[in-house]
Amino acid sequence: MAKSEAAVKDPAVKGKLKLILLLVLALLLAIGLSVGATWFFLHKSDSKPEAEPVAAANVKQAAIYESMSPAFVVNFNQNGRQRYMQVSITMQARDQAALDALKVHMPVIRNNLVMLFSGQAFESLATPVGQEMLRQKATASVQEVAQKEVGKLVVDQLLFTNFVLQ
Repeated sequence: MAKSEAAVKDPAVKGKLKLILLLVLALLLAIGLSVGATWFFLHKSDSKPEAEPVAAANVKQAAIYESMSPAFVVNFNQNGRQRYMQVSITMQARDQAALDALKVHMPVIRNNLVMLFSGQAFESLATPVGQEMLRQKATASVQEVAQKEVGKLVVDQLLFTNFVLQ
């Protein structure tokens, strides 16, 4: 009977060994497929030349900053007392050629900004909200001139780099 018990155990051991071997092979195959697929997709995206121009078109151009010199100085008469405002402005744009075309019209832009600044109430300029509103109005004024003269919005925004009220 010892021979029949050994014969029964032997096929069971062989079955478990085959199962373990199949699991190890399946695991190695899965790892190999994963590594191969990763390598394929990474190298496929590197070698695709038409993907780069599409990505470049979606990237925003670098900002260009142009200072408007000299600073704007406006005087106010508040309750019989002379008050002054000094504002230094920098324009933010993205296209140097369009910005150069807009510079030709700087006298019109400066005139419009002086008229805008001098028409403000001194009390409203003393608050951060009033200053931000003035900055937005100034930006809209410059964009209006750019649209009329150059044909597109050249300036993204105006930045007040110095703002003094006295």
